[in-house]
Formats: sequence, structure tokens, C-alpha cells
Amino acid sequence: MTWDVWLSLFGHFIVLSLLAIGGAITTAPDMQRYVVQEQGWLSGEQFTSCIAIAQAAPGPNVLFIPLIGWQIGLQAGGTYFAATAGMLATFIGIMVPSSTLTFAATRWLQRNADHVMARASKASLAPISIALLLATAWLLTAINNQPAKHWPLWLFTATALLLAWKTKMHLLWILGAGALLGAFGVI
Repeated sequence: MTWDVWLSLFGHFIVLSLLAIGGAITTAPDMQRYVVQEQGWLSGEQFTSCIAIAQAAPGPNVLFIPLIGWQIGLQAGGTYFAATAGMLATFIGIMVPSSTLTFAATRWLQRNADHVMARASKASLAPISIALLLATAWLLTAINNQPAKHWPLWLFTATALLLAWKTKMHLLWILGAGALLGAFGVI
């Protein structure tokens, strides 16, 4: 990969950083579109595996982004230098703009808590975050573009959503049920 390609990857993740309302995972559909469909740097399975591995690891859920960059570097350059460049391009690109914007916005919101724009901003972020998370869930569960084939997965996803929303059941019980169903090949 040439430097302008690395710069393009970095620039794309800067833009995604500013759209990451609700966390970096909400931008996964556009990452998948750019990295898998447009550029062809990763396969759909590699992309999904990067997210799954990073989510299973302890630590912040944003770890899937440097893993995607690392994988792109390995695929494109085949060296650890290229992998490190990909990791840094994606991770710095996603972290610096959103962190800076969050810091500035939080300071403004604290100083102007009674301002109409501050109240409107707070009220609008929840529905935007939920919509972005639903788009990510759709991307990650639409396996092989054959959703009808995987109806048990869809049923479990809907049930888990309802249980988390309408009951006070601890999320670890729902995750454990999903793990057991996955281990037995049901979903």
C-alpha cells in the first residue's frame, strides 16, 4: 500500500470518528462497507471475526478498530510494519477527533446546562445511538445475506432485546444463554 492509501484509510476513520454517536461500534456498518465492499482489503468473515475477537477480549469495545487496521496491514503489506501502520491509522483516526469533540462538548454542556440547545442535544442523542446500534446489529446478524435461513438467531436476538428492555434480568444471563445455544449449534 502506498502512503496515499494509508492516508485515505486514516481520513476515512477520522470521518467515522465524528459520526460515532453511541460508540465506535455504531460505525461498523460503514467500516464494513468501506473496508470489505469498496476496498476489498478484508473479507466479510475477517471483518466480523475482528469484531467478535475484540468484543470477547477484556477491555474497551473500541479494540476492534486497531484489530481491523492490523488485519488490513497484514493483508495489504504482509509485514508487521504494514500491520502496525494499519493499526495506527485506524486507531488514531477513530480516537483523536471524537475524544477532542467529546471533551469540548462536555465542557460546553456543563457550562450551559439550561440552554435550549444543550437540552435538545441530550434528548436527541439517545434515539440516534439506538438507530446506529440497530444498524450494526443488522449488519452482524445478516449472515450470508440469508436471514430466513437463520431464523433461530433472529428469534434469540429479538428475545434477548425484549428481555433486556422489559425485565431487570442481568445481561450476563442473556449472554450465557446465547453462548450455550451457540455451543450446542442452535444459533
